[in-house]
Amino acid sequence: MVVAALQDHCPDQLKLPFYLWTREAVGQLIARRCGIRVSVWTVGRYLERWGFTAQKPARQAFERDPRKVRRWLRQEYPAIRDLARRARAQIFWADETGMRSDHAAGRSFSPRGVTPVISGTGKRFRCNMISAITNRGKLHFMVFRCGFTVPVFLRFLRRLLRQCPGLLILIVDRHPVHMSQAVQAWIERRHARLRVFFLPGYSPDLNPDEYLNQDVKTNAVGRTRPSTPTELLGNVRSYLRSTQARPSLVKRYFHPEPVRYALV
Repeated sequence: MVVAALQDHCPDQLKLPFYLWTREAVGQLIARRCGIRVSVWTVGRYLERWGFTAQKPARQAFERDPRKVRRWLRQEYPAIRDLARRARAQIFWADETGMRSDHAAGRSFSPRGVTPVISGTGKRFRCNMISAITNRGKLHFMVFRCGFTVPVFLRFLRRLLRQCPGLLILIVDRHPVHMSQAVQAWIERRHARLRVFFLPGYSPDLNPDEYLNQDVKTNAVGRTRPSTPTELLGNVRSYLRSTQARPSLVKRYFHPEPVRYALV
């Protein structure tokens, strides 16, 4: 009874005054469900016996519709995959992200109680990128300073069509630019070369390209200290080119459990 509640609900869903399942929260749940009070140390031993460990929780939007996610996984994506096989088309997963010069990743050793300080410019600047990957290890990208707009997206699509022969299937999220009338009209005129499908709303975890975004933010930006916008752009482009040249690395973005369905 208690284990099932921990697996299927958050504390606030059970009207407990907690946001996360801490030992105190589990203790209150045990008291409510079983009528006994136990110490936090005893709760800890229970959790270990039940196979629970403390983990950083993933975020998920309240607006996400589980029924639409199930339909995507069981019906919509299998139909897209079958279309690609019949038409010998390539399936690309695309996404956009922004990067700031002060993004930090990783940790640095320092004496106990002394917070390490890393020097860097006090000026903040950023760049954006759009990328598309396949489960065969292909990567196409574009890095830019301006905002993500309809003209920028169309410029990327033109480049993608020039660089890739045959029919392309593009899977994207429901960003307003992707769904704009101008973009949809442009795509409709190129129906023989390009088909676009949309992921369920509020479901970034279903897009393998999100793992590329995180990789770039961590390794091309977070572990360096660019001093100028030009240096930031250069770091990002250089990292993407090196990843592009190693298809085995691109394929790894499809290995995490939430996106493993896209491996085939």
